[in-house]
Amino acid sequence: MANPPTYEVHACKYAHLPRKGHEVQIMADPHDADWPMDYFVWVAIPLGEDGRRMIGGRPIVIDTGFSAEVGARRGRKMLRDPAVTLRDLGIEPNEIQDVVITHLHYDHVGGWAMFPKARFHIQDKEMNFVTGRHMTKKTFRHAYEVEEVVAMVRALYGDRVVFHDGDEEIVPGLSVHHIGGHTAGIQSVRIWTRNGWLVLASDASHYYWGLHDEKLFAIVFSVADMLSGYDKLKALAGDRVEMVVPGHDAEVMKRYPASTPELAGWAVRLD
Repeated sequence: MANPPTYEVHACKYAHLPRKGHEVQIMADPHDADWPMDYFVWVAIPLGEDGRRMIGGRPIVIDTGFSAEVGARRGRKMLRDPAVTLRDLGIEPNEIQDVVITHLHYDHVGGWAMFPKARFHIQDKEMNFVTGRHMTKKTFRHAYEVEEVVAMVRALYGDRVVFHDGDEEIVPGLSVHHIGGHTAGIQSVRIWTRNGWLVLASDASHYYWGLHDEKLFAIVFSVADMLSGYDKLKALAGDRVEMVVPGHDAEVMKRYPASTPELAGWAVRLD
């Protein structure tokens, strides 16, 4: 069977937050190590058989970051507008047609307005979660912004939401996979690259220590699903754990080369 189309994949950093172990882990290390968080938007760009960007190819953005206003209110400063970084990569946000929303937390959906032509790909379970009885509990709803949830409902009524139930292909070489755990409907993204399957975990594993040590992030809907999710992420990458990219680990910016010399410190190429 022929391989699917190949993509180049970039992680675009837009914010940073110092964090200690007790803030990000359940049963944190007693030494309370530093575990800073980077915030990312990702983009997958289709390549032709010659390894160059496909003429007329449609890039797919994964998550949108938070809005500067909401970030500031929550004590998180936007360091670089993701739209600027995307344009520096040759991607025009106004022309993007498909955006995968891994889950509806404020730091993953808050920049939705920068993609006016896009359809948003969301798991059924996530929309059910954010509009259902679980949101009566402050513990579950504190990482959501009601106006952003309402924006996705409006997008739904404007024929701009595509729902997925579990594991589904969006286009050849790029698929979404329900993981659960962190939220009820979180999904990760698998992308075919020149190095094989690359899995963008998003917050199914915030840090490398989730995948490697099966430690639990502090915000969790289901511990059982979070733990089994680590196994699923590895399986999606063909058991090549090095091909799974966590959602917030500052180490990502150190492990991969800069997308371009000018974007050093702001974008890395994951493929």
